[in-house]
Amino acid sequence: MSSEAPSPTSRSQRLVVEPAVGRRDFLTREDDADLVVVGGGLSGTCAAITAARAGLRVVLIQDRPVLGGNSSSEVRLWILGATAHMSNNNRFAREGGVLDEILVENMYRNRDGNPVVFDTILLEKVVEEPGITLLLNTAMIDVRMADGDVDGSRRIAGVSAFCSQNSTRYEITAPYFVDSSGDGALGFLAGAAFRMGAEASSEFGEKFAPSTEYGDLLGHSIYFYSKDVGHPVRFVPPSYALDDLSEIPRARSFNANEDGCRLWWIEWGGRLDTVHETETIKWRLWQVVYGVWNHLKNSGEFPDAANLTLEWVGTIPGKRESRRFEGLYMLCQDDVLGQAQHPDAVAFGGWSIDLHPADGVFSERPGCNQLHGRGTYQIPYRCLVSRDVENLFLAGRLTSVSHVAFGSTRVMATGSHCGQAVATAAALCVRDGVRPADLLEPARMAELQRWLLRGSQHIPQHALEDPEDLARSASIVASSELRLGTLPRAGDPLPLDIDRGQLLPLEAGPVPRFGLKVRVAAPTTLRVQLRRGARPDDYTPDRLIGECALELEVGEQVVQVDLDAVLTEPSYTALCLLANPDVAVAASDLVVTGLVPLRHVKDQEPDDAIGQPGLEFWVPVRRPEGRNLALTLDPPVLVGPASAVANGLDRPTGAANAWIAAPEDEAPTLRLTWDEPQTIGRVELRLDTDSDHAMESALWTHPEDAMPQCVRDFTISANGRVLAKVGGHHQSAYRLTLAEPVRTSELTIAVEGVNGHAPAALFSVRCYRDPEHRIVRDGASVVAAPSVAGR
Repeated sequence: MSSEAPSPTSRSQRLVVEPAVGRRDFLTREDDADLVVVGGGLSGTCAAITAARAGLRVVLIQDRPVLGGNSSSEVRLWILGATAHMSNNNRFAREGGVLDEILVENMYRNRDGNPVVFDTILLEKVVEEPGITLLLNTAMIDVRMADGDVDGSRRIAGVSAFCSQNSTRYEITAPYFVDSSGDGALGFLAGAAFRMGAEASSEFGEKFAPSTEYGDLLGHSIYFYSKDVGHPVRFVPPSYALDDLSEIPRARSFNANEDGCRLWWIEWGGRLDTVHETETIKWRLWQVVYGVWNHLKNSGEFPDAANLTLEWVGTIPGKRESRRFEGLYMLCQDDVLGQAQHPDAVAFGGWSIDLHPADGVFSERPGCNQLHGRGTYQIPYRCLVSRDVENLFLAGRLTSVSHVAFGSTRVMATGSHCGQAVATAAALCVRDGVRPADLLEPARMAELQRWLLRGSQHIPQHALEDPEDLARSASIVASSELRLGTLPRAGDPLPLDIDRGQLLPLEAGPVPRFGLKVRVAAPTTLRVQLRRGARPDDYTPDRLIGECALELEVGEQVVQVDLDAVLTEPSYTALCLLANPDVAVAASDLVVTGLVPLRHVKDQEPDDAIGQPGLEFWVPVRRPEGRNLALTLDPPVLVGPASAVANGLDRPTGAANAWIAAPEDEAPTLRLTWDEPQTIGRVELRLDTDSDHAMESALWTHPEDAMPQCVRDFTISANGRVLAKVGGHHQSAYRLTLAEPVRTSELTIAVEGVNGHAPAALFSVRCYRDPEHRIVRDGASVVAAPSVAGR
């Protein structure tokens, strides 16, 4: 990695004397790159890392002293996307790719959610990439447009940036640019079309479009942390603190136990210009925060706040919304809720459509209005390409979506997923010298999607079809395969104080008979249902397959659930035990890839006036409380076939999509063989880091550092020769690049340990002749792509 500062050099002189002159200019440095990324928030950071790994020379311009934007220690908002706190029916929905790598690493090092530690992880990931020139504390201040082409197309030729810390101006040229600056500073200066505010309902037929009274923009928030110092602490508020909390209708909700971004609803500014009046908004929010703290400390209503001190208050607000730029397509409410299929899908979202009243904390309305869909939805590439600046990609919260759809796409993990997509697209553009829009040609789009899937970027309803993967032609066998017949009982039973369920991947055909052990306090009837979604990878369980009522006597007993039902295709199903206060059901401590314990929490009532579908929410229970139901299945169900490692899917979808060894297998081994010897230069594994777990990066705490399903220790060998012996692994991906390719007709992965109480599992094994994993092979050095410059 290059940085904004040269290596220190010694000076022979002790004194510099400069005579007076008419004027001076700042020191100017010039640079060129293959890709310039403006904005080092989470989306820009993921874009820069992705592009550098693809072989590009990248300049990352960030106007703050740290990376991460709203996820950094300056703002301290947790990262979320489609996992949505595991509060809806989006299963196995963590985004994948570089973002997943960052979140998994943060979990391993920082499961208590220290945002300063998270800063170090982001910075480490960037500085480890030699292809990135990182300019911190550097604001992009100007854009140079290329001379107009005869067809009227418009291109960015370069940008100017200034670092106040080293008084240096930078002039940077490149053929391609990513705007991930949040407010769209690059697109704005380049003259790209943008929108700010809410569209009328009539423009896209969006029933959830807000009224003028509700407001057209989301506001900003400032967070704060408190700390118990063990003795009483005085607080004297600053003179600008809000002294009348009666202005805040939700003041009764304040308590001494919540701080940080759990008070996300301390929000304001949606009726102002959220670009140019940010400082005004910040000051008002400071008034609110210090007024709230004064209320907690000095009102006498909160004796448990006596020993608390105000440890930290944000110095910049976390922004939600400003400019949205117009791309080749604009995503809208129907795309999100209708889960529209797009031929150019490159990313996905899954956060609710989450709109907030413009008056924020001063509003009488609830802090947010959320509209959930059945599951995740695709985001097309066309939303990530400017429609009128031909070499400009869009990422983060400024992509081409309506205000209503923005209520879902605006969250950081979703924006970062889009950042990874455009970075991969940029690498293909550099390699082939084409415009971003040219990638919409079907063959080019198929290649873009293939590269994204190779990098573990999940795209719903897409599997990797990789002709270069030698594993696809191998015969694959394992020492054992999980045929789920028993989930052993352990620990205390779970009370059926709520509806509980078990998510299971079942095969086509008659469903098995289920066995349960229950503890019954009084004679009662237990209702049991088997449900599924609208398709195999739909986890909203509103299609009833079968049901029965079990008459139970007092005491512990094993009961059989025979539902006499048939599945026409392999599918995820939910075995649902409806609430009964007299019954508790046995649970298991075994964690198994692709199995999720559920509880029914809330319902979303249908409301056609706003386009809201009716949904039951059957959501996971977080570990350690979250335990699978102790079950028997007769006949057992094949859940983890060895062949799954070559099916092109790196997470559960309509099936577990993993080789899972039998729990009793003491030496789990997977073996690939070919009829003819193969030359292998690279082996890639995809492992289970629980893509259903929402790895909130700040404030939340988590029970594990390494996910229990993840293989920890393993050996890769070929024809008896050890190629790699790995210990202490915790990441979703492992890549073995061989200095000298091997010629072999056999490859073996032997698992020696797993991070938790779980059977060994692998999602994918991929083998390539080429040890390189780059789109651009020899370090791109193009200044202007042939088909973009001067046609």
